Parts: sequence; C-alpha cells; structure tokens
Amino acid sequence: MKAHDGMYIGGEWRAAVGRGHIEVFNPADEQLIASVPAGTAEDVDAAVRAARAAFPSWAATAPGERAALIGALRDVLVARKGEMAETITAELGSPLGFSEMVHVGAPIAVASSFAELGASYAFEERIGNSTVLLEPVGVVGAITPWNYPLHQIVAKVAPALAAGCTLVLKPAEDTPLTAQLFAEAVHEAGIPAGVFNLVTGTGPVAGQALAAHEGVDLVSFTGSTAVGKQIGATAGAAVKRVALELGGKSANVILPGADLAKAVAAGVGHVMNNAGQSCNALTRMLVHRDEYEEAVALAAAAVAKYPSGDPRDPGTRLGPVVNAKQRDRVRGFIAKGVEEGARLVAGGTETPHEQGYFIAPTVFADVTPGMTIAQEEIFGPVLSILPYEDQDEALTIANGTDYGLGGAVWAADEETAVAFARRMDTGQVDINGGRFNPLAPFGGYKKSGVGRELGPHGLAEYLQTKSLQF
Repeated sequence: MKAHDGMYIGGEWRAAVGRGHIEVFNPADEQLIASVPAGTAEDVDAAVRAARAAFPSWAATAPGERAALIGALRDVLVARKGEMAETITAELGSPLGFSEMVHVGAPIAVASSFAELGASYAFEERIGNSTVLLEPVGVVGAITPWNYPLHQIVAKVAPALAAGCTLVLKPAEDTPLTAQLFAEAVHEAGIPAGVFNLVTGTGPVAGQALAAHEGVDLVSFTGSTAVGKQIGATAGAAVKRVALELGGKSANVILPGADLAKAVAAGVGHVMNNAGQSCNALTRMLVHRDEYEEAVALAAAAVAKYPSGDPRDPGTRLGPVVNAKQRDRVRGFIAKGVEEGARLVAGGTETPHEQGYFIAPTVFADVTPGMTIAQEEIFGPVLSILPYEDQDEALTIANGTDYGLGGAVWAADEETAVAFARRMDTGQVDINGGRFNPLAPFGGYKKSGVGRELGPHGLAEYLQTKSLQF
C-alpha cells in the first residue's frame, strides 16, 4: 500500500498540522518502507471535534443500521485480506501465513460477531416499574498496540460502533500502515464521516493528548501495564471511564495424566506464534516433577520445528520481533535468566541471522518462581519451564505474579482441568487446548487490566445505563 501523508478526520484525509513524521521499518530486513505523519495535540483536537460532531446522529441511528455498516466493514476486510496480511507482514514481521490466518482472520471473525450482536443486543429492558436504557458512552479514544495491529483495532472499533459511540484511533508507531488501511476500509464501507477518525503519532504526544482530551468520554487502551497506569491516572483525574488491557505472564499448567506431548507442543506453539509478542502468551509451563525432564526434552525438540527467516517464505514459522529495542530487551531477559541460574536448553542471545530483529526460539529449564524470567513479561519467543510437587504448589506458582490475563490447564479429563482453572486468578483459561471464541470476554485480573473485550461483555464497556421510573 501507499502510505497516506495525512490524518483521516471527518471522513477525509487531511494534512497534518505539524511537519513531523514517523518512519516505518521492515523488522525482517531493517529497511525503511514508509513514513506517516506524527500527529500533534492539534491533530487530536480536530479528530475529537469531528467525532463529537458526528456523535448525536450516529447514536440516534438504529442499532440494526449500525450493525449493517459493521457488516459492510467486515466485507471490505474480507475483500482486502491479502493486502492487509502483506502490510502486517511488512511492518510487524509476522510470517505471511500467520498474518492471513490470525492477524486478519481473527478480526474478520470479531467484526462478524459484532455485526450480528449489534442487531440483536438488548439496549432496553424492563425491571419492575422501571425501563432501563443502555446508551452509548460518547466519544472513545482508542489507543492500540503493535503486536496484533488489526485485531486490536477491530476489537475496539467494532463494539464501539455497535454501541453507538464515535471514535478517534491512535495506533502504535511501529504499525501505522495497518491502521491507515483500516481507515480506507471504513471509508469504503460507507460509515458516516466523523464516526471513525485516525491520528497517527507517538504515545507521549498524540496518545497523551487523546487520553487527556476533555472531549473524550472513554479511553480504551491496550499495551503495557506501566503506560496503562499513566492513562488510568489521567482518565481518573478527569472522571472519565477507561478500559485497559495490559500485560500478562500466563501459566500453562500440565497436570499428571494429561497428554504430555500434545500439551507441550501446543504450549511451545503458543509462545512461538507471533514471535512471542502476545500479552497472553503461555510463557510459563508448569510440569509435575515426575514428568519434568521429559517435558523439557519435548519442548527443546518442539522449538526446533520453528525455523526463523524471511516472513514471506512459506517455510518460515518464526519471524523477527518488531524493532531493535524489543530485540535488545528480549536478549536482556535471556541473559538475566542465565545469570540467575536457569538452565538454557535451546536458543540464547546469539543472533540467528545477520539482518533483522530476530531472536532464537529459547527454552529455559530449572526455572524457579522468583526468577526475573518467571515474573516479568518478556514479549519474545522465550519459554520457562517450572517444576511443581502437587496441585497446591502449581496453583501457588500460577497465581504468583502481578498479572492475570490468560492461562491454560491440561488434564486427563475436563472435570479435573476445570476444577483447577476455577482457582486460577486470571481472566481467561484454555481447557485442554480450547479454541479462540470471538464471543467470549477477554481481559485480566490484577495488573493485567480493567474491563473486557469481545462479545456482549465487550460491547457493554461502551454503554452507560439510564433508568426511567414509572
């Protein structure tokens, strides 16, 4: 695609107020591929004003009509799936097959779910002598990350549109081309001018201006816990609502009697997919001591099946991380793991390719719960395997971090797995390899966030409640 040298505001591409630009690099070969405007507070203000002006009409639009336009947007995403996938691969480095199947396939499924839900959702109910109305919150400031650039956009925009809200989107600096493509799709789908607006820019400038803008009624942010705290503080000072989907340090608990080979292979895949850049990646694998060394051997063998290289090559299963800063950060965690006494059984800090921001798929054994690699979010293809004696110790380890976004439990039977999952302090748990469900709520306990995305629970985040007494 050709990058736009402007902002999408009020239904058209407008020149940015400032002259600054953000350069976009391909993380696989480190080559410059495009540049986009670095938005200022003035650009954000123009976008918020456009969203505010469009809000009354959009909020008054019948839910079925709004849902039909979300369906039209979904259809455009389907029609441009190849272009979307190629763009994500170019600016994120995700293997092309994964970009097509997950990076674009999942958001299409999410858009479909809100096209249906928006038409059937009960925006009004009768309780005793009262009628309860669920009304749109207003103008939403959506700030999205780079790790799933299209999915994170759709997961915020689709429910907000279904609820009757208008939006201003500030995407991550590393993946703005996907956001520009999405804005093109919004325009092509016929969504009214001002309902969706896009401002590219940096977090400290455009992101902060959006979070602090008095014309924004709700800030929906996905990203690091540290930045989420800042946004929460900013929104709290202005008494505006927030929805925060933050960091994770998810546990993959393999109980005795589970299919060990299947559980380990699935767990390794969960960490290696997207180069480990998933907030709910199952980066801590917990295995009973009796099966521990077998699991370590299986994991070491499994990562060997994830060759890295050119993301456009069909044989590549592991792409680069998004940028040099992220590469160096992940390498630092690997070095810290070795320093603190973990046993490196695969991978390490050595560069697997001369060019690109690649990390070798890495597995650590003999990891203890207090180690840095067992506590902090690494956001790279790094797996830690921890032993446990019994279920109580496994639960203590699983719950023993500041996070609670995702998790997984494997057991000989569903009943045993569910019983353990009920005791985990986390927002979503896969049972024996459970599949992604676009209607199920996703979000975290503890420092993993506030609120939920996807399905009816995700739609509810963009609604406020009014009761009429009779």
